[in-house]
Amino acid sequence: MSADGATGLQEERARVFALLARLLAVAPDAALLHRLATLEPPPSMLGEPLAALAAAARATDAAAVEREYFSLFIGVGRGEVLPYASYYLTGFLHERPLAELRASLRALGVARALSQTDPEDHIAFCCEVMAGLLEGRFAGDPEDFFSRHLRPWAARCMADLEAAEGARFYRAVGRFGRTVFEIETAACELPV
Repeated sequence: MSADGATGLQEERARVFALLARLLAVAPDAALLHRLATLEPPPSMLGEPLAALAAAARATDAAAVEREYFSLFIGVGRGEVLPYASYYLTGFLHERPLAELRASLRALGVARALSQTDPEDHIAFCCEVMAGLLEGRFAGDPEDFFSRHLRPWAARCMADLEAAEGARFYRAVGRFGRTVFEIETAACELPV
């Protein structure tokens, strides 16, 4: 693959992770839903989940997605899905996976914004860091970060989101995210 081809692939991966980060951090607003609704991806392993995401965006509105997001991720007492590495890897929040992630983030020079209340092992934050690594905003190895901090749990989290009882729009987000993490995992397993 040429250097331009590799750079183009990195940019596409960065956009995919940035989109996941945005969709998992907060409910999409009307403008983002409109942009998603107009997607026309080509048939491919990632194109099919993107087409489903576009269809889900066309079938909803910002107010409905905001209620859905609250129910799924926040809830009264607790959301239906707990999108944290610590929870998926230990069954509890604020555990060793969070401490290990924080050590990696310190080494990368990445810090959580003071306005952010979720711990850093929230899937949206991890996706945002991946996007930054792929874009070159952070100096580090995106494959190493993925292998250590997303690969062990993120696809399961997205499968749970896809199967969540309260998911409508987010069912498509879960399918898209699960597919992204499965592709990245398969790429990690390729011989060098």
